[in-house]
Amino acid sequence: MAQDPEREEENREERSIDPSHELDMVSLYCSTTVDAEIEADVIRGILDSNGIPSLVVRAAGFPPLGFEVQVPRAQAKEAERLIEAAKAAGPEAAAEAERGTEGD
Repeated sequence: MAQDPEREEENREERSIDPSHELDMVSLYCSTTVDAEIEADVIRGILDSNGIPSLVVRAAGFPPLGFEVQVPRAQAKEAERLIEAAKAAGPEAAAEAERGTEGD
């Protein structure tokens, strides 16, 4: 059976792996405090709502090892900026945003 050369090239491109270091995951947050899990989840929520992929690293069943939030290296600076903006806005901004969704 003859294969279509264009289709073969297309399949080869789909299977290729991007070796760029821009996709390496880097640590954005790491903590072993009592509220580390909650803070990691809040950070991940902020990142997710802004379209930044993230990964929460945790030792299942053993919280004393802490929690870490990782993001792709290419988006680390933007992620840091978003987290700092959320901290600066404070809990009042979160409460106001929640009130805005209550009518939905």
